[in-house]
Amino acid sequence: MTVLSLMKYLMFVFNGLVFVAGITLLCVGIWVIADPEGVRNVISSPYLSAGVFLVIFVGVALSFLGFLGCYGAIARNRKVLLLFFLLILLVFTVEIVAAILIHIHGQKIQDDFLLIQLKQNYQGDNSSDVFSRTWNTLMIMFACCGISGPDDFQECSSFREKQPDDLWPHACCTHASFKKKTQPLDLKHCKQRDPTFINSQGCFSTIARILKKYVSITEGCCFGVIAIEVFAMFFSCCLYRYFD
Repeated sequence: MTVLSLMKYLMFVFNGLVFVAGITLLCVGIWVIADPEGVRNVISSPYLSAGVFLVIFVGVALSFLGFLGCYGAIARNRKVLLLFFLLILLVFTVEIVAAILIHIHGQKIQDDFLLIQLKQNYQGDNSSDVFSRTWNTLMIMFACCGISGPDDFQECSSFREKQPDDLWPHACCTHASFKKKTQPLDLKHCKQRDPTFINSQGCFSTIARILKKYVSITEGCCFGVIAIEVFAMFFSCCLYRYFD
């Protein structure tokens, strides 16, 4: 096998990997946007959202570039190979920016940030807005209350206005099951803060765990794709030189 044949073979291999990597990033981005656990309705960070949409853009771009690189190698077209290299370099840069955004702002999500969001946006047990419904589901499902505990709701103006007789939502009470529409086991004792009938543990650890999973999976995929892109750029440069 000649050096040129080997280079073309490796170019095909890595472009196949580029295509697969693009599909993978696209799927991860869609999964995070779909947000099966509802965490994005609780955390409204434009930087995290921007990072996720950049990942989706990179996934679509890499899927196209995988075909472009293969065509350049088959057609022995230096212009296509040069275009492929420049576009991969652009995507490479965008991907690093996306990974940095997701990592930095994912780490910056602290309990005080979430508490401010809760105080400003939570409206009560029967509210129809997405933020409140997501919080109610989260608190019932994970048997937790607020960010650090039931006292977090004392400064939620909208909640206090709509439920003036309650110090905390009924979603903080112990439920018979984790389904959203179930009733508290004993609302009277829950209002009296009986530890048997109220969830005193905050939800911050649960939210942080879900967010960490999103960030870790997205980061891992990004850095794996970056490694593939480096090899793809290297072999496109080699073929560009040999096709002179």
